[in-house]
Amino acid sequence: MTAAASPAAKPTLARFIPLVVMLLTPLFFSSNLIFGRSTIPEVAPFTLAFLRWTASALVLSPFLWMARDRVRTYVTNYPVHWLVLGFLGMWICGAGVYYALQFTTATNGTLIYTTSPLMIIILERLFFGRATSWREVAGILVGFLGVAIIVLKGDFTSIAESSFNWGDLMFIAAALSWAGYSVLLKGKRTAGLPVSALFAVVTLSGSLLLAPFALWEFLTGAMMPHTLSAWGGIAGIVVFSSLLAFSGYQYGVARLGASTASVFMYLLPPYGVGLAVLVLGEPFEAHHALGICTVLTGLVLATAPKRKL
Repeated sequence: MTAAASPAAKPTLARFIPLVVMLLTPLFFSSNLIFGRSTIPEVAPFTLAFLRWTASALVLSPFLWMARDRVRTYVTNYPVHWLVLGFLGMWICGAGVYYALQFTTATNGTLIYTTSPLMIIILERLFFGRATSWREVAGILVGFLGVAIIVLKGDFTSIAESSFNWGDLMFIAAALSWAGYSVLLKGKRTAGLPVSALFAVVTLSGSLLLAPFALWEFLTGAMMPHTLSAWGGIAGIVVFSSLLAFSGYQYGVARLGASTASVFMYLLPPYGVGLAVLVLGEPFEAHHALGICTVLTGLVLATAPKRKL
């Protein structure tokens, strides 16, 4: 009976492992703002982002070598493309996010950053003529209403007073930047590259673009990592928020399909907010609860496949 049960167990295990990986992957993505918020008092933002992506590029360098001919073709033929990807995905969404964390909470940043899928729909509609359904439009409006609730702390009268948190506004810009990165990542220019090699190219691009600013921070006496906690935060960002997060998502897409894997990313807000409250001790207020419900409702409306709904 053991021998007969063994073959049947293999498909179950093969399905179970990707599900576990995709349950953990949003947690790894969420850890970036938690590590960043705890590390930024000890490390300047451009230096932190530079160390993150330089270390990631070094770890991923074997993938560059294995696909070196295709990488050379891509880098030579499309120099502006891979530099723009590095600027949007690693410069703005790296140093820009860490800089914004000096002014706002990881809770706010997580909830605002989660709206990037809605911005992807808008960008694809504006620049590529993507057809947009009523459900997607409704989801976008509801999602951005959630952002307004978070940014304004549930008090819409503050619009007239212009009492905005600059960190929150910077996170809106970062979410738009990530949407632009995601849209540009697809297409014929990158189609010939393995995913891991492409990610290695983009991390290297980000590292190169961040290097002058990290050097400027060093020369002007900005905060550099000296303590064990600072280096521990950097290690956490590299291992969990970068390598495990991105590789986990790629593994989930390969095993479960893009539509199924993307559903798991709805866990980003509860994971991120939960970590911010439990690890950083940030307050969880009524406008956060209302905002997270509103943003998630918009995300599900706009991005969930019809059969999921």
